[in-house]
Amino acid sequence: MKISHLLLGTACMASFGLAQAAETLTVATVNNADMIRMQRLSKTFEDQHPDIKLNWVVLEENVLRQRLTTDIATDGGQFDVLTIGMYEASLWGAKGWLAPMTDLPDSYDLEDVFPSVREGLSVDGTLYALPFYAESSMTYYRTDLFKQAGLEMPAHPTWTQMAQFAEKLHKPGEDQYGICLRGKAGWGENMALVTTIANAFGARWFDEQWQPEFTGPEWTQAAKFYVDTLSKYGPPGASSNGFNENLALFNSGKCAMWVDATVAGSFVTDESQSKVADKVGFTFAPHETTDKGSAWLYSWALAIPTSSQQKDAAKTFAAWATSKDYAELVAKTDGVANVPPGTRESTYSDEYMTAAPFAKITLESLKQADPASPSAKPVPYVGIQLVTIPEFQAIGTQVGKMFAAALTGQMPVEQMLTAVQQSASGEMKRAGYPK
Repeated sequence: MKISHLLLGTACMASFGLAQAAETLTVATVNNADMIRMQRLSKTFEDQHPDIKLNWVVLEENVLRQRLTTDIATDGGQFDVLTIGMYEASLWGAKGWLAPMTDLPDSYDLEDVFPSVREGLSVDGTLYALPFYAESSMTYYRTDLFKQAGLEMPAHPTWTQMAQFAEKLHKPGEDQYGICLRGKAGWGENMALVTTIANAFGARWFDEQWQPEFTGPEWTQAAKFYVDTLSKYGPPGASSNGFNENLALFNSGKCAMWVDATVAGSFVTDESQSKVADKVGFTFAPHETTDKGSAWLYSWALAIPTSSQQKDAAKTFAAWATSKDYAELVAKTDGVANVPPGTRESTYSDEYMTAAPFAKITLESLKQADPASPSAKPVPYVGIQLVTIPEFQAIGTQVGKMFAAALTGQMPVEQMLTAVQQSASGEMKRAGYPK
């Protein structure tokens, strides 16, 4: 990356939508490491744009989604910049709740953004959010523990193999757990992972007539596998663990394996936050009967609600935070391996590929992910770890709570799936499906 371009690029950004008077933008974002870094580095933006000040609202993932959904649906106008994903960008953009991300400066180089990411944040060819980073999912494992146990991680492991490895590596008396997986309830928390497991077992959320299939053999096998494996070989209190909690466990040396977002690659290899930074291996997310939909596709992106009274200033900030110049700033201050991944072709330079041992798996996983064909069976929806319909947020949240209940032993898997089937069927019927 050429740091010399930084001043030129920021000059271009400064002329784009420059605020005429002092304005304060309220930015709502998620409490993960990349966004906390963005908040820290935004001092540079404020120095370059003295007429724009930033007020940050940083929230846990489930809380953020709830707050933003309520605010935008009621036209509350609390926020000027929203951190959202592909699900919200597609649905909210279609409803006219988001300002189109048009007239970006030439220096932004929108063509450099991966087409699949652009498409996931667009509706009918109009872009409604700018991608901060994009991710798939992958397998992280402790190379030292595998070597000690005489195990070898395949390039494309199955979930069955993962359970076998977890059994051999599970040593709770030594604070070492065989596998760490998401258990925290939420459509974007446990259900993101659970849905990719279900996809790998050949399951789907709905058949072609929009009927849920949770009592079918594929979901039954996937759910039993997930609950059994995490109950036997996971850490205590797994039903409370989301991305951040499992990242902390892995970085403290307590997880032999972890399957989660590719964005964690730079965190688990960062010596300042990971005790096992030099002992981490990377490979693809596990498959089982199929590899279709076994790894997700997601992007945290910056969008502007139509309710914002400061759209030009908001677009100026969103463009800065997702630009090549921001990537160069991260590389300069925090090291090239910490550049936000998954959004731009230019990120994947020889320098980055060398500095980031997880980069190749991330790039290949992103390119293979196909939200239009997430299951071995035909589906009427788009989305790998989610279903891009307005009703999914409520249905997925409820299903996530039931899976968490099964994980804590509150109900057997078969009983839980029957309850899920009834709940999802009722919601879809009330919503008027099939349409």
